[in-house]
Amino acid sequence: MLPLKIQKASEDYLEAMLMMKEKYGYIRSVDVAGQLGVTKPSVSYATKRLRENGYITMDPVGLITLTDSGREIAERIYERHKLLTALLIHLGVSPETAREDACKIEHDLSAETFDALRKSVEKIL
Repeated sequence: MLPLKIQKASEDYLEAMLMMKEKYGYIRSVDVAGQLGVTKPSVSYATKRLRENGYITMDPVGLITLTDSGREIAERIYERHKLLTALLIHLGVSPETAREDACKIEHDLSAETFDALRKSVEKIL
């Protein structure tokens, strides 16, 4: 399957939503805003775009659900984030810096490069 093309900001929102679902069992806009350090209006704009593109749904009280395609993207980005963070920490980078740098790297790696990194990391970690 070809990787889905999506903007970095949208990937960040979907990843944050997946993290919220895992942490709390539900996803609310206010929690996403806190996780990403953005305003509620920014989250409202982003959720509107994500709904229009079929990545999320929202119920009448504002709870967010990832669609299958939204979850697929979120899981891909989150997997990259976790692996890159672990690798950077293994290399001696502080956990906070490793998380920040992983966030910057995770969006721009090709699938080929990430697969090669994953195979290498599995051997050393």
